[in-house]
Amino acid sequence: MADWHEGYVQDIGYTHGFYRELTPALLNLALALGGYEGPALDRPFSYCELGAGQGVSVNILAAANPNGDFWATDFNPSHAAGAAQLAASGGLSNIRCLDRSFQEFLELETPPFDYVCLHGIYSWISPESRRAIVDIAAAKLKVGGAVYISYNTLPGWAAAMPLRQLLSEFGASPEERSEQRIEKALAMAERLRGAKAGYFSDNPRVGQRLDRIKGMSRAYLAHEYLNRHWTPFYFSEVARELGEAKLSFAVSSHLGDHMDNVALPPDGQKLLNEIADPIRRQQMRDYLVNQQFRRDIFVKGAVGISPARRGSVIGATRLALMKPKASVALEVPFPVGVCKLRPEVYGPILDALEAGPRTLADLATALAAQKIDQPALMQAAMILVSTGDVAPALPEASEAERKRQTDRFNASLLQRALVSGEISYLASPVIGSGVPVSRVEALMLLALQRKFDPARLVWQNLGPQGIRLVVEGKRLDTEAENLAELAKRSEQFKAERLPILRHLGIA
Repeated sequence: MADWHEGYVQDIGYTHGFYRELTPALLNLALALGGYEGPALDRPFSYCELGAGQGVSVNILAAANPNGDFWATDFNPSHAAGAAQLAASGGLSNIRCLDRSFQEFLELETPPFDYVCLHGIYSWISPESRRAIVDIAAAKLKVGGAVYISYNTLPGWAAAMPLRQLLSEFGASPEERSEQRIEKALAMAERLRGAKAGYFSDNPRVGQRLDRIKGMSRAYLAHEYLNRHWTPFYFSEVARELGEAKLSFAVSSHLGDHMDNVALPPDGQKLLNEIADPIRRQQMRDYLVNQQFRRDIFVKGAVGISPARRGSVIGATRLALMKPKASVALEVPFPVGVCKLRPEVYGPILDALEAGPRTLADLATALAAQKIDQPALMQAAMILVSTGDVAPALPEASEAERKRQTDRFNASLLQRALVSGEISYLASPVIGSGVPVSRVEALMLLALQRKFDPARLVWQNLGPQGIRLVVEGKRLDTEAENLAELAKRSEQFKAERLPILRHLGIA
């Protein structure tokens, strides 16, 4: 029992993040684009997250999808307890949070699942645990069900693997906590770079990675770099392992990977088009973009749908705007460089969505007069979804039922914001997913619900905790300065952010 964690970091909790990739509606859209039909979300469905961490994602998804029966397991009992407490405080009855290992979960009696999802797990666990995941998919996934899996990928990780080994070696001090270990490891890597090590001079992007990770959460870095088991995979290796559970690769869940016409140079597109085998094609694509992290969907029973059915499913998909139009960047990075989005196409789409969620079919009709044809509309919509500026929405029919549950759950998160900012998301009944909401924004929402002055309520809670605002790099020290700045931010919040949150069913 002393080594129940199998070399996985357990003395420091994982971050309280929400991972939109796990969202059923987003997975279904990716499947439809690939020519497959995902599980129906307007009927009861079952969902399992393996390695759920703090359980923020699965709780938000359970809140926003009351039709779903959600199961979550994480071998760390502290994570599982926190996830269960989050569910209880939010009044959720459609979720179970367990502290079972994957091997133990395999032995449990569970329903057959429509979705089995794991985000950021497969590359960080032992071969035995990976085997258990394959066995879970084989035994517990419904025929026609989908597995979402993400993992570190080669060849993109090849140059940085020695950096990870360096951090792991110099962070290997079991008598110290992980926070101390990662600080010492980062310091050693910096000293090595300062010594003009050939590794850094021959691999300049590794230095850029080191600069980037030094500013990241120490909890995240400990889980990313200090685990005993860490393996980046070639896509073909993962496809082969999951194939043992009768799973076939369907599509990348990242919609940006569906648009080779903007993601790849012409010669790369030509090369891919010459490869018929889907596994080899994906492997070649990883070389073309130097892929570091894959987000894949595999299915049990790869039966495609007709082009007519695919068009119907995609056309009926509602889209919702996630941020004010003015905040949407019209330059998007792709592997081959920055793609400049055409204002004459994207402007009308964003204008239409600012009025509220619309189906793609409705958008096509509304924008026909502006000579935005269907291919241009489809590509624009998929790019906006891939950047997170737009999200696929659930059917409108049962939105009122979903909102009753998300209102109750979000009330508990807003209450939590009074004392902590560790969870910075709320559940949306419109998109069936999470929406980023900062602690200050959450407190302003709470103030408006209680008919209080937002600036005053925020300061009453953050001021005594020693938290001060920073404007243009300068810390505001006095109460008057902070209240004045909060008053400005409150007006901006009400003018720009609040309308979006209302369209998303949160405000």
